[in-house]
Parts: sequence; structure tokens; C-alpha cells
Amino acid sequence: MSKVRAEILAIDYPNTAAARIIINAPAAKIFDLLADPRAHASFDGSGTITESISGPTRLFEGAKFGMAMKIKVPYRITNTVVAFEENKKITWCHLMKWTWSYELEDLGNGGTQVTEIFDGSQVPALSQWWLKKTGSIARNPKWMAKSLVSLKALCEG
Repeated sequence: MSKVRAEILAIDYPNTAAARIIINAPAAKIFDLLADPRAHASFDGSGTITESISGPTRLFEGAKFGMAMKIKVPYRITNTVVAFEENKKITWCHLMKWTWSYELEDLGNGGTQVTEIFDGSQVPALSQWWLKKTGSIARNPKWMAKSLVSLKALCEG
């Protein structure tokens, strides 16, 4: 049996990355996990989310949710949902203003194409400096692909 992989997409846009996978589950089941901030650590491919610390049990546009994170040192971050389309798209950002999005496309055969997008293209200079300093752009595609593989395993298992 071959190893499950997500496709890392070629993005010719600064400070942006994306990955995609097909999940053999309905969009609603996948979206339920994405819209539950308590579930995020269970499919985080970066290993940086340690726990959900605040927020509603189901996200909505304008909802705020906090995460305990660790990249070398522990920290906490508050995210705000800036786009929410039930079973189709969810996007959030935090104080550095880059966004994380999940876009779901129902393939009509019980499967769903899920694309995760990191967009730091329209962020302030300090945020751009931070992305370069931390190497986030270089490692995000791999971490996103790992997250999607974990999401697939959760939704198909």
C-alpha cells in the first residue's frame, strides 16, 4: 500500500503556500472538524499547536479563538475567523495578519477536495520580516501537507 500524500501546489505569489488532498468523506464531516477549534491539534501537521485554550465550540465569521502554541518557545495566539461559508470555506487570521484557509469542494462522489492555503502576501513589513526570519514560508507547505494527511485519516477512519 502506498503512503498517502497531499499535493503541495506551486504558488507563484510571495509569502503564500498551498496544499491539496482528496478526502473520501462528505464536506460537512470535514468542515465540522475545521470549525471546531478544539479539534485543530488533532490534525496539526506542524506539531506547533499544543491545545485550544479559548473560543466557541463551533466557529463562525467574526469568532475569536485562542491556541497555545510552541515554536521553540511556548506562546499563545488569538485568531479571528474572517471568512466562513458552511461546508465550503473557513479562513482565520491573527495579529500578524496572515491567513490560514481551508477550501472544500464537493466532488459529487462522496469525496471532497480540500485545499489549505497560507497567505502572507498582504501583511505589514514586520510580519514579512517575521516570516523570513522564522523560515515559515519554507516549511509551511510540508506542514500543511502533513495536516491534510492527518485530516484525511481522521475523516476516513
